[in-house]
Amino acid sequence: MKIVLIGSGNIATHLGKAIVATGHHEIMQVYSRTLANAAALANVLSAQAISDFSEISKDADLYLLAVSDSAIPEIVEQLSPAWSGVFVHCSGATDMQVLHTLKRYGVIYPVQSFSKEVDLDLSAVPFGIEGSTAEIQQQLMDFVTEISAEVFPCSSEQRLAIHVSAVFANNFSNALFQVAYELLASHQLPFDLIRPIISETATKVQNHLPEQVQTGPAIRNDKTTMQKHLQFISSNPDWQLIYQKISDLITKTRAKDGEN
Repeated sequence: MKIVLIGSGNIATHLGKAIVATGHHEIMQVYSRTLANAAALANVLSAQAISDFSEISKDADLYLLAVSDSAIPEIVEQLSPAWSGVFVHCSGATDMQVLHTLKRYGVIYPVQSFSKEVDLDLSAVPFGIEGSTAEIQQQLMDFVTEISAEVFPCSSEQRLAIHVSAVFANNFSNALFQVAYELLASHQLPFDLIRPIISETATKVQNHLPEQVQTGPAIRNDKTTMQKHLQFISSNPDWQLIYQKISDLITKTRAKDGEN
């Protein structure tokens, strides 16, 4: 397929490299509002760098919108339904219907967190696929199967459920890692001390349900220890609130399991 990549950020970089690596497709152009950013990625992909929508090829097979959620509607307004290709966005939280004016459209959603600086093997990354027709959905699934072994049909509502769960599991947990780092640093202790326990927890949930491997004072209903912890972090009300809310959630899960 001939592909126009709209975007030059984290997702665009990883998807672009993976597409080129298949050896079966050509990324014709990379668009970015900033020409230097488009050029940086286009050089890697042997594509043309552009920063003006008037320069976008009208005869591509696939227009891949790998941009922020907030940028999608604005970009859609500048694309034409008269072009023969399929228009696809990569957002987890954006309904497919944002593309409905383009007639032939769909979604390719990689369930992963991306950073340009970190190499990533997409072959094991799950991809949720949605198409405006059964034909387009199958076309997109066949295309992504060349990149990943984990490809599945996924409605907009299911995709949103995945995205919210990923925020809990990834973004929120990383924010808690930062709290742990700051707490340790305030007592002249290195973050390296808890990297092994973070790794062990992540390993456990690869083969067990999270509730099966939950540990800590809340699951034991150890109120004495929890109160001691709350007192220890009393100088930071935000940390106290987070500690209390998550402990309450764990305790409720424990109580529910006891009823079953």
